[in-house]
Amino acid sequence: MAHQLHFVLFPLMSPGHFIPIVDMAKLLAQHGPTVTIITTPLIAARFRHTIDRAAASGLPLRLLDFTFPSTEVGLPNGCETLETVTSQDLLKKFYVALHMLQQPFEQLLERLEPKPTCMIVDKYLPWAAETARKFRIPRILFDVMSCFYLLCFHTLHVSEVHESVTASEPFVLPNFPDTIVLTKSQLPGLFNPGSLDAVRLKEFRERISVSESEAYGIVLNTFEELEHRYVDEIRKVKGQKIWCIGPLSLCNKDSSDKAQRGDMASIDEIECLKWLDEQEPGSVIYACLGSISRLCPPQLVELGLGLELSKRPFIWVIRGDEKAEEVYKWIEEDGFEERVKGRGLIIRGWAPQVLILDHPAVGAFLTHCGWNSTLEGVCAGVPMVTWPICAEQFINEKLVEAVLETGVSVGAEAVVSLFDEDKRGVVVKREAVRNAVEKVMGGGEAAEEKRKRARELGEMAKRAVEDGGSSSLNVKLLIQDMMEQANNMTPTEDHK
Repeated sequence: MAHQLHFVLFPLMSPGHFIPIVDMAKLLAQHGPTVTIITTPLIAARFRHTIDRAAASGLPLRLLDFTFPSTEVGLPNGCETLETVTSQDLLKKFYVALHMLQQPFEQLLERLEPKPTCMIVDKYLPWAAETARKFRIPRILFDVMSCFYLLCFHTLHVSEVHESVTASEPFVLPNFPDTIVLTKSQLPGLFNPGSLDAVRLKEFRERISVSESEAYGIVLNTFEELEHRYVDEIRKVKGQKIWCIGPLSLCNKDSSDKAQRGDMASIDEIECLKWLDEQEPGSVIYACLGSISRLCPPQLVELGLGLELSKRPFIWVIRGDEKAEEVYKWIEEDGFEERVKGRGLIIRGWAPQVLILDHPAVGAFLTHCGWNSTLEGVCAGVPMVTWPICAEQFINEKLVEAVLETGVSVGAEAVVSLFDEDKRGVVVKREAVRNAVEKVMGGGEAAEEKRKRARELGEMAKRAVEDGGSSSLNVKLLIQDMMEQANNMTPTEDHK
C-alpha cells in the first residue's frame, strides 16, 4: 500500500529548487505516501504555513529542519539561501557549507519514523549518493532543468562545438532535434569560462556527474507533451528511469497556496487581485526577473521606462535587495510612480507570481527564463517577453522562441555573471522592451499566433496533471516503482 511508503525530500537552498520541492511534496502526499521535507530553518519558516495548512487538511506531510552551518564557514548570520549570497567569496563559502550538510541530514534520517523508503534529493547535493548507500534506500535525483536544457548540455559536452568559436560567433547545435543557434557568450559557466570560476565549477560538475550515474532515477518538473522529443532523447542519453511529473506549480489550487507560494508576498493578495480585476482581459504585462538575478539599477530603470513606453497596464516586480533602494529612490524622485498611476503596479520584494499569472487580465510575462518561471508562464497560457540573464536562461529562451514559438526576446546577448552586473551596465534599452512587448501583445497575425499557441500549451499543461494525464500517470508509476523497491528491501543496520 502507498501509505507504507515514506519519501524524504531534500532541496538545494535556492528558491528555484526549494519551491518546486515543496510542490512535489504536496503532490506525492496527495497519493498516500508519508512525505517529509528536510531543510534549514529560514527556508522552513517560509513554508511552515503552507505545510501546516496541507497537513491540517489530512495530508501525511511534515517539515523538519536542521541548522545551516553559516557561521562555521564564515557566512553572515542568516545567509543560508543562494539569493542572500552577495559576492564570489561568499559563494565559495556557501558551497563549502553545502558539503557539510551530510552529517546532520543523516542524523535526522536516522531518527525518522516510519523509516524512509526513498529519498528525492537535489542533484546539486552529490554527497547524498553516499547517504543512500549507507541507508540502503533508492535515491532519486530532482533536476530543476528542462529536458531541452539537459539535451543541450549533453550535446555541448559531447560535441565541444563551442570550443572552436569566438564569444559572439553563432553556432548551430549538431545532431539536435531542432535548429538551435547559440553563441559561446550565452552559455552557462561550465562552457563559458569567463563567466565564473571555471576550475571550481568543473570539479563540482564532475562530482555531480558521478553522483548522477549512481542514482536510481530522475524526477523532472516538466511534462511530456511540452518537450516530448527531448524527453525521449534524454531517456536514451541517461539510460535511467525518468519521471516527468510537472508542472508542479499546478498542485496549488486555492488562492492562499498560490499567494504564499515561495514566501509571504510583499503585497496584500486582495489588493493585488482588486487591481487586476480593474484591468481589461489580456491587457497586463507582468514583469519579474527572478529571485537570484541582480541587474544594476540603471538597467532596472531602463526596464521601468520601457514598460511605461509600452502604454499598457503592467505589474513590475523589483526584487528587494540593497540595489533596489536606488531604484525605489529613482521611482519617487523621477515621478515615475505618479506618471503610471492606475496603469502600473509596482511590487517591492516577493510577488505572488502564480496568483498573478493565473489572472485573466494578464496578457504577457516578461521573464528572465528561469525554468520555474518559464513553466509558470506556460501554465498561464501567456506569451513571453524573454530577458535571460545568467545560468541556463539563454537556453530556456531558445526553447520558448524557437521550439514553442511563444516568445519574443528583448535582445539580451550574453550571460551576466553573478556579482558582475554593475560592470555590464545597461545592455537592453527601453525601446527594445517596448518593441518586444508590442510583438506579443499587439495586433497582427504573428502576435495573435503566439497568443493562440501559448493558450494551447496552457491547456496542455493542465491536462497533463489531471487524472489520466501524462504527469499524473508518472506520479503513480513513481510510487508503484518505490513500492516494489520497498518490498524487495531487506532491513539493515549498516548505517547505525
